[in-house]
Amino acid sequence: MTALPPVIADWFASRGWTPRRHQLAMLDEARAGHHALLVAATGAGKTMAGFLPSLVELIEAPTDRLHTLYVSPLKALAVDVQRNLLTPIEQMGLDIRVETRSGDTPSDRKARQRVRPPQMLLTTPESLSLLLSYPDSALLFENLSTIIVDEIHAFAREKRGDLLALAMARLQTLAPNLRRVGLSATVSDPDAYRSWLAPDADLDTVALVRGEDAAEPDLSILLPEGRMPWGGHSGRHSVPEVMRLIEQHSTTLVFCNTRSLAELIFQELWAINDQSLPIGIHHGSLALEARRKVEAAMGDGRLRALVCTASLDLGIDWGNVDLVVQMGAPKGSSRLLQRIGRANHRMDEPSKGMIVPGNRFEYLEARAALDAVAAKELDPEIFRPGTFDVLAQHILGIACAGPFDEAELLAEVRSAAPYAGLTDEAWRRVLDYIATGGYSLRAYDKFKRLVEYEPGKWRITRPAVIAQHRLNAGVIVDNPMMDVRFQNGRMLGRVEEGFGATLSIGDHIFFAGLGLEVIRFQDTDIVVRASAKQARLVTYGGQRMSMTTHLADRVRAFLADDRDWHRFPDDVREWLEIQARRSILPQPDQLLVETFPREGRHYMCVYPFEGWNAHQSLGMLITRRMETAGLKPLGFVANDYALAAYSLEPVTDPRPLFSPDILEHEFIEWVEQSHLLKRAFREVAVIGGLVERQHPGKRKTGKQVSFSTDLIYDVLRKYEPEHLLLKAAWDDARGRMTELGRLARLVDRAAATMIHVEADRVTPLAIPLMVVIGREAAPAGTADEALLVEAEALVEEAMRVG
Repeated sequence: MTALPPVIADWFASRGWTPRRHQLAMLDEARAGHHALLVAATGAGKTMAGFLPSLVELIEAPTDRLHTLYVSPLKALAVDVQRNLLTPIEQMGLDIRVETRSGDTPSDRKARQRVRPPQMLLTTPESLSLLLSYPDSALLFENLSTIIVDEIHAFAREKRGDLLALAMARLQTLAPNLRRVGLSATVSDPDAYRSWLAPDADLDTVALVRGEDAAEPDLSILLPEGRMPWGGHSGRHSVPEVMRLIEQHSTTLVFCNTRSLAELIFQELWAINDQSLPIGIHHGSLALEARRKVEAAMGDGRLRALVCTASLDLGIDWGNVDLVVQMGAPKGSSRLLQRIGRANHRMDEPSKGMIVPGNRFEYLEARAALDAVAAKELDPEIFRPGTFDVLAQHILGIACAGPFDEAELLAEVRSAAPYAGLTDEAWRRVLDYIATGGYSLRAYDKFKRLVEYEPGKWRITRPAVIAQHRLNAGVIVDNPMMDVRFQNGRMLGRVEEGFGATLSIGDHIFFAGLGLEVIRFQDTDIVVRASAKQARLVTYGGQRMSMTTHLADRVRAFLADDRDWHRFPDDVREWLEIQARRSILPQPDQLLVETFPREGRHYMCVYPFEGWNAHQSLGMLITRRMETAGLKPLGFVANDYALAAYSLEPVTDPRPLFSPDILEHEFIEWVEQSHLLKRAFREVAVIGGLVERQHPGKRKTGKQVSFSTDLIYDVLRKYEPEHLLLKAAWDDARGRMTELGRLARLVDRAAATMIHVEADRVTPLAIPLMVVIGREAAPAGTADEALLVEAEALVEEAMRVG
């Protein structure tokens, strides 16, 4: 193994530590000049492994120029890493400056960083892209030695990954000897990530370094004291048991899958917090100041529990966390491992985690997740080509730094893995879009942002384009938001404009862990005061996390094979046994469809196990077909496991409803008429720079942005349906919003594998769906007791044998 400089070797020895094998291996790869991907368990010293070669280089060959760039998906992670890096640097007495740069960095520091950069700069993909838009970026990055991409799995396959891949290609041009390093704990396909990280997608140029295996996690399922609920997905029935766990442990992280659920669980825990333990809440819509306060309190060990969302999935190093609780099903084994890894943050001690399933189907999913973790089976990772809206933004950013040669930039873009397959025709279309806005918009000067001033040479049309680009760059497009503030101006966080529009003065809401009363509306602000009255939860739109395909496969296998059932609680086992007697339990390759009458309506329940997004899309399409067939549909509900449509006329043969041509005619018609395509277009129009969110000194409201994009969307639909951004919007709507791939698999196999059971009454497997229908069909204000009585009658009817 390579010898460490004495100052680093002494630092390890003074702490009674020895460098781990993978930390020294990363140093060996760096000395050989290789790019490297490190896959190592949480708590294995990944951060030190990533930075160790840079520390060694800066000790052996000091420089006051920018040497190492660290890119993370979270601003909070950069702050955390800075703290963890500065401690050893100070203890070793090294003259190395480490700074962060993000949207929150003061403008004077940003300006100084470009003139006198630190040796190590910690940033995000968006801030890096903005740095590359300045004319002095060539000077700033010419001596860059290393770029470290942390938590590479969190964004490589997303639009932020496209942006970062393009930025790395640019950096490689500016600093040809640049070395690329990727770090991750949960990767199922390392070769795919090596290819993504490599220049020209050449995976053989990226060494794979694996860390030692960590201690096996201590995982279990928290069962309620009573029976497992039929409906719901929050796990709130187990809040008293979760509170007892918090009392029994030093520090507990309580993960929730949505921001609304985090607010609900926090309120319910607080209501029974008889010991007045310090409990916090953390999610992405809370004010930055509130999040930083909570992060600091956790770091100092001042909180006994923190209720949080995916905003804390990654990397934050809190070694005193000794329990992680997952409320509701985890939706994937990689996500579960990532969250459980927040406990202990020490490699040689098992991380302790508990899943709190919300209902019986979620119990099966939780059991599937535990089995997948035990089998070391991670979620499949699907890479897709880079998107055109991100490419357009990147090209404009490069042009802001100075004129460019078209052939040289195309070669550079193709060296980024997501764009390796970019065709000449697609490239010309993207350039034409930035130069004119497209055929339908070329009459308007505001859409002319690039000009070809001589053959193959391009530059910005006017200085205002540069200012607008820097104000609006970025690939995270939130739904339109409103700020929630106290009267003294203190900001609590943000709620979506759609939710804000449902509020009136005097309404009460739970937000940021507080009961609040709305006292006035001021521009895009909701001004509130504290209140102890009963309140409603803030709700958010956005994507629902769907159960991953391999967890779905495991759940299907549970239904088909009763040899596993001895591991299930009595009430879950009884549920499956009675289903097998009264109807059937499908084999993994079969699609079960049940139809039955109830109280003057006819129900059709389908069990594909393809996730909420695909089921939601299928429900929309099937009810349209039912309408055409004269079946008089009344509605449908969906969850991750199944969907149920109900109508006034019975479905006697479900096969025609599922024929594959549903994805040709009805799907296109539905997406074009629904809000889905408009929402997707709004995102790509903002990312692609067609519509600005901000002007100097002024931010557009969400309504103004939506109005602008809707107007342009209607023009393009009518006059230029092949427009580059409409195509990009369609790709988003197909992939991310409707999960068309899973939907296509579902309808492709439907005809050949469908088993139709005509039951005389509701079946056990249908109960979770029927409970939701009962709740949604109930008049507003129906008492919980009345809903409970109805649900109990439903269960009694379904579970009766004979």
